[in-house]
Amino acid sequence: MKTKTPPVEKLTVGLDLGDRRHHACVLDASGEILAEEVIVNTREVLTAFSARYPGATIVMETGTHSPWISRLVTTLGHPVIVANARKLRAISQSQTKSDREDARMLARLGRADPQLLSPVRHRSEDTQRALVRLKVREALVRSRVNLINSVRFLLKSLGVFVSTSIKAMAFTRKVRAQLAPTDASLVAALLAAIDALNAQIKALDAELEVLALERYPVTTLLRQIPGVGLITALCFVLTIEDPAHFAHARAVGPYLGLVPRRDQSGQTDKQLGITKAGHAQMRCLLVNCAHYILGPFGPPGALRTAGERIAARGGKSAKKRAVIAVARKLAVTLLALWKTGADYHAQPQPQPLPQAA
Repeated sequence: MKTKTPPVEKLTVGLDLGDRRHHACVLDASGEILAEEVIVNTREVLTAFSARYPGATIVMETGTHSPWISRLVTTLGHPVIVANARKLRAISQSQTKSDREDARMLARLGRADPQLLSPVRHRSEDTQRALVRLKVREALVRSRVNLINSVRFLLKSLGVFVSTSIKAMAFTRKVRAQLAPTDASLVAALLAAIDALNAQIKALDAELEVLALERYPVTTLLRQIPGVGLITALCFVLTIEDPAHFAHARAVGPYLGLVPRRDQSGQTDKQLGITKAGHAQMRCLLVNCAHYILGPFGPPGALRTAGERIAARGGKSAKKRAVIAVARKLAVTLLALWKTGADYHAQPQPQPLPQAA
């Protein structure tokens, strides 16, 4: 006698993702465990697994593999819920945490109320691939910074001081001109590696410029703002992907983790740092732009005036608060420009604050 199979649309699958294997827990319509198994992390095995539970809702956490796996199972006809791992304390702080228990918890939360999982939406594959190119550039730049610092440190131990004001692209040329032949030979390998990285970064910048112009022309509109260059504009467009996702421009600040954390209870309301949620590279780029806007070379404008007003209040960490506020306001301005297509330079710019006597 054949076992009666529950309605497939009522099945919920909790999938705890791993690098090599995934733990799966399948719940039936009544919440009873129908099956538990461990599957290998390959497209073929995942496809075969999903075929055994057609139409089942699959619940997983955000992680390294969640973007491509969520896209795969979606194309196979499954409703997918991707839980925000930062907000799942029921899993991360469980007293009996294990891969098996995590899969069970994901399945039960997804079956009870998906909103408990704070679900997120992954970007498209094309957008993710473009973001990977930005991450590759970031990795090259960090490697160059590490090599430049190594050269400075090693030469300093010999009594040779290299100026910190030398720009990265001119570093090797000026250092070779400064060093004696015996000293130059000691760091020749490092200087050659820096030259190679400079060439790779320059070539990648040219590719990204073409990518922005051909596929993301809105980046030209965003680069109207002083301090916003190619990398910041392109990263912003790729991170947000669609401005329609935000009903109000101000919602982009919390999305990028540029708002304070909250810990309020009774009469206690602590002042905490920012949440640092969302895309870390985008947040760092916005903060770097804010430093430029508030720095000695930043032109007058609404963003600089707002930052100076906050810094003028004084108090502990006033400059840091001003930088974060300008970064948040810059994100709002970028999204507003994207939505409206307005000319930033046509907007009235406030006069800078008067200097104290």
